[in-house]
This record gives sequence, C-alpha cells and structure tokens, in this order.
Amino acid sequence: MSGQLTDRAGSGGPQTLPALRIVAPEIEGPEDVVANTDGTLFAGAADGVIWRLRVSAPGAADETTAVAHTGGRPLGLEPLPGGELLVCDARRGLLCVDPRHGSVRVLADEVAGAPLRFASNVTAAADGTVYFTVSSRRYGLDEWLGDFLEHTGTGQLLRLRPGGTPEVLLDGLQFANGVALAPDESFLVVAETGARRLSRYRLTGPRAGTTDTLADELPGYPDNLSLGPDGTFWVALARPRSAGVELLHGLPRGVRRTAWEVAKRLRLSLPPHPTARVLAFRPDGGPAWDLSAVRSPYRMVTGVCRTEHLLALGSVAERGIAVCAFPGADGSFPAR
Repeated sequence: MSGQLTDRAGSGGPQTLPALRIVAPEIEGPEDVVANTDGTLFAGAADGVIWRLRVSAPGAADETTAVAHTGGRPLGLEPLPGGELLVCDARRGLLCVDPRHGSVRVLADEVAGAPLRFASNVTAAADGTVYFTVSSRRYGLDEWLGDFLEHTGTGQLLRLRPGGTPEVLLDGLQFANGVALAPDESFLVVAETGARRLSRYRLTGPRAGTTDTLADELPGYPDNLSLGPDGTFWVALARPRSAGVELLHGLPRGVRRTAWEVAKRLRLSLPPHPTARVLAFRPDGGPAWDLSAVRSPYRMVTGVCRTEHLLALGSVAERGIAVCAFPGADGSFPAR
C-alpha cells in the first residue's frame, strides 16, 4: 500500500521543521546518524571516525566523543543491544565497532568471491541476522553520481546470518540505500534512491521472499532509513525530485552512460539543494510525517533518526549534526 503524502493536520503539504541547531561541528560529513535505546547518538565522519553524542532536549551537546576509527569511510550505522555498532563502510565492507574499546572487526568484505564495496545501510534482527544494502556494484562511493545518472540498477539487499557468509536477497535495485526492519520483523523496507521508492521485502508468512512497494513517487530521493520508537519508518530525502534527472532516467542506457561520462570529464556535480526534508511512514505504508525546511542552513540530509524528544539529521555534505525538538503528542511543534 502506498498513498499520497499528507501532514498530521491533513492539509496535504509538509509541515515546517522547527529551527535546526547544529551540534558537534567537528564532525565532517556525518552521512548517517542513529540513536540507541537511551537516546545516545552515533555518527560516522568522512575521515573514518565514529562519534558518540549525548544531546539534551534543548539541543545542546552534552558530550561529544570520538570512539573508534574504521580506516575507511563509514556510511550507515546500527546500534546493537549489547553496545556494539554495525557500520557499513564504503571502502572496507560490513564492520562491527565496539565504542567502549574502539575495536573494529570486519564481518564481511566480499560477496560470492567479489569484493564488497559501497555497503550503504544496515539493520539487525533479534536473532543476530544482519541485513544490509549495497548501493552499486558498478561504481564506488567516490563516483556515486555515475550510478545515480546512469541508473544502473545494480544495487543489492544482502543477508548475513550468524556465522555465515553474505547472501543476496534482492538484486537489480536502483541505488539501494537505507534499510530498516519492521517492528515485528515480518518485513524489511529498502530505500531505492534512484527510483524514489521504498520497497518492502517480506521475511515471514505465505509471501515470504516476495517484494512489493511500501511507498513510491516520493517527492525526493530517499537515503538512509531508521525505525522510530513508535514503529514508524523515518527516511531522509537527500534532495527534491529533479525533472531533468527523471527525464534522463527514461532515456536509453547508452545515453545515460554518455551523460555520466560527460559529467565526469567536465567535473560536474549536483550541488546540495537548500532544502531539508524528512518523511515518516507507518508499517502499512500510510504517511505519518512530512517535515521540511525550504531554505535550510543544513542541506542534503542523508540520515534521520528520532528519539523520544529529538529529531537528529545527518548530512554527507555538512559539518555537525542538526537537531530539533520533536513535535508533541498532539502534533504541534514547540514555539521557535
């Protein structure tokens, strides 16, 4: 089931994000931000450092600590109940980091004999099974724009059982990105950035192993996913929908490849759009929240997570974490 986005008041458009506060500006390019059960935040920086943040409800950083270094480029993160942290490292593969000691161990660095590169986002089930995405098998992180423009459809969803090796559950995804597990662990949600779609992969029941759509025709390009404390799926939109990109995606493969080759030769890029937007969906695909800032000081939001009192945003293009108070139970925001 997928439906038209509406805000909590039912007006049919996004609500405005409260004023964002930037904390921990020493963190460069926190592509994802996640929270453990006590509200402690974790983020990975462009230089490979994993950071721990404890942020108060008003938005002041109480504590910011570098807890580990992956030796690569961390992207998606997932806290584990025992205190460890799963990390998708675009250069090193799937890692497990212990913030208490700074240790880093490799869980997987190849799939079916091929090097694992561009691991993107990760989640874990109660039995220790890990699910993670690979955005592209053709391009690495440094050439992510090539996959986005060429629309290769080489993204994957993978599963790693305890003591096992990675196995491919889904192939042919359009820039597979965020992944999150339903509260009852009956299905996974995968963000396909290039398709502006949240796909659902069923894990249990008579339709186990099949895929359908949770939400599509999103108003922008979805990136990382997280599960909120109330069971909603939060997704960051890295940038609004582009008519030019959509047109290119509809052209023959050769044209798309030529477009990337020209962009690469001329060193063209997609500058961050001055919009911050995050969405939330219920497990049945119904929209729960649509929050936006159109002239945001914090751009290209690639990660979002909710704690009991805060929304925290990460960006591959910015410094620091952006936080704001979460709306009250009645759907209203605190006064600015």
